[in-house]
Amino acid sequence: MRAESRLSWLAVAAGSALCAAVAAVGADARWLAALGAAITQAGRIPASIPYASAPSHDWVNVPVLGELVFHWLESLGGDRALVAAQAFAVSAMLALVLRDMRASGATDTACALVLTAIPFAAVSSLFVVRAQLFSLPLFALALLLVRGEARTPSRRIWLLVPLIALWSNLHGAVLTALVVATAYLLLDRLRQDRGVALGVLAASWAALFVTPALSRTGEYYVGVLHSEPAASGFGLWAPLSLHNPLDVLFVAVAGPLLCLALRAQPRRWELFCLAVLAAGTVHVGRNSIWLVLFVAAPAARGVRFGGDVQAKRFLTTCAWIVPIVLLASALSRTPVQTVAGSPLRARAATLAAGRPILADAEDAEQLALDGRRVWIANPIDAFARSDQRAYLAWLAGGRRGDALLERHDVVLVQLGSDAQTRLAGNRAFREVARDDVAVLYRRAS
Repeated sequence: MRAESRLSWLAVAAGSALCAAVAAVGADARWLAALGAAITQAGRIPASIPYASAPSHDWVNVPVLGELVFHWLESLGGDRALVAAQAFAVSAMLALVLRDMRASGATDTACALVLTAIPFAAVSSLFVVRAQLFSLPLFALALLLVRGEARTPSRRIWLLVPLIALWSNLHGAVLTALVVATAYLLLDRLRQDRGVALGVLAASWAALFVTPALSRTGEYYVGVLHSEPAASGFGLWAPLSLHNPLDVLFVAVAGPLLCLALRAQPRRWELFCLAVLAAGTVHVGRNSIWLVLFVAAPAARGVRFGGDVQAKRFLTTCAWIVPIVLLASALSRTPVQTVAGSPLRARAATLAAGRPILADAEDAEQLALDGRRVWIANPIDAFARSDQRAYLAWLAGGRRGDALLERHDVVLVQLGSDAQTRLAGNRAFREVARDDVAVLYRRAS
């Protein structure tokens, strides 16, 4: 390791170890493993959601590769393997961001400062295992490629095409990378090499359709972007809010980074991307990770910081203790329980006797992974808008969601959630059992 990069690599190690030590599996994760298992067992891609009874006929399934990878990880080591994969993805992402910052001319101290800030600005993206796991390193890789081409144009820009083709089979954040690449190609590269710019642009957008769905790939993305959660700003689609502590932390950290980035005088295409990514973050809070990753390199370039070399080396040596301790604790800990435990899920399946179970999003995904049948679960965009609307109303504890209870006898719901609070006051149901995370109800006879 070069002496002038010690602080930067320390920041990468600390962020990766912190992820391994505290990450937990969240919503929008286990359904991929469940679908991957269904694909593996059937030897084909199902045209509907096999574990849900709500109608989902003729659903277009695009991220099949992502589903298979999650299935393999789940089979290999369950939640531990998923958390390990998240830590690896975060490690690769931070390493690629560091490479981008150093290539832009940022100092070691500046890189370390920005890398340290990234985990605090994107807590829910880095420390919760979700489908976007794949997009973390891939977005950083796309930025490294595009910025490298902006500095020194070459034929390496054509690498965008296979990158987009691979990414489209893994996760939908590929659309964000395509917006960034399009901005660079039209606002910068087009003036220097029109043929290459237009060729790469056309080929990259065509690569988006290199999935099992082929020409219907666009239908998948339209369905996701126009789903009921997206339209109503529910759950992972919630807008940036100052009532959310993690969003407040993001604003507190990202604000100074954005000022530093502007201080570095970014190019026109970068300014355009900053504006688009900022608007996307305000509209959907979870998009903040893409803004943070994009702003990292120019922010590091805008940092002006000095210090005693000997003191910095001493502090760096001592500070390596932190990621080592975090990594040791990560290897010895049991992943945090975020869904109903196995005994409670088994009890729910016994009571249901083969009939679909009504469950909250995370428990529904886990039940699906167990091979149980639920009424509806992620990917929620696969179902009719009316069913999506009714399910979200039930999750939010709304009166309109009570209609779902009339159709189901067994309900598994997270303890303390809005749905559980409302159900506790419903005389038509009685509590059967609970654990530290969830409560099981059945219809009173």
